[in-house]
Amino acid sequence: MDKIQLGTKEFLEAKLEWCKMQDNILELIEKILYKMRELVVHVLENESTSLELGILNNQLNSLKQEVNFLEQQLHSVVNLRNYLLE
Repeated sequence: MDKIQLGTKEFLEAKLEWCKMQDNILELIEKILYKMRELVVHVLENESTSLELGILNNQLNSLKQEVNFLEQQLHSVVNLRNYLLE
């Protein structure tokens, strides 16, 4: 294998790893968003006390923070990809 082919292979392997990392992060975000949806549907379909609504609101805020954290990781992966391409 010559240097060009080796370089191309390394580039494609790095790109594949980048795609896998992004896919994993997006899967986690999707799972959290479905959980958030379940909480909202529960509130809409059931009568809840103000205490229950407060607890559910706290859960939603916690899940939102998790999504924000994962989004930051997603952007870090994008920056890593850009670094690998330089």
